Amino acid sequence: MLDRIANWGRAELAERIVERRNLHVTLAFLGHRPVEELDGIVAAMRAAATAAHPIAFEPVRYRETRSVGMLVLTDEAGAAASLAAEVAERLATLGVYEPEARPWLPHLTVVRFRRRPHLDPPLPPLGRFSPSDAAVYHSVLRSAGAQYEVVESFALGG
Repeated sequence: MLDRIANWGRAELAERIVERRNLHVTLAFLGHRPVEELDGIVAAMRAAATAAHPIAFEPVRYRETRSVGMLVLTDEAGAAASLAAEVAERLATLGVYEPEARPWLPHLTVVRFRRRPHLDPPLPPLGRFSPSDAAVYHSVLRSAGAQYEVVESFALGG
């Protein structure tokens, strides 16, 4: 599935395509956090991932903001939104995250740009797909864009 998204991106999009290894659905973005908080963050993510129900996504549209293009995903049965809410609640309880006011939007960022290109690509032929795991990432900003290093990953549903 990730190969199909990466191949579609190279064929249909412009600017800085998000590399295959950096494709992910963000459940909660924490920003800069002290390293001393990492063990609690990892434990919270592990607990939420273990309790997660099966997730089914399908791309429904392409959307652009001022700096990124994304594939907006359906969230069949709301399992991903439930996981995102559980992660947010656990992280907020730790005092490391303040939930956003806007509703969580399941999406894959597929391209970054400096000037919005107003693309209207056809959706990639993915069909329905399910993630198998969740991860805590360390984001490293580089001139080519953010690179994501997996700190620890967890099987969804234990």
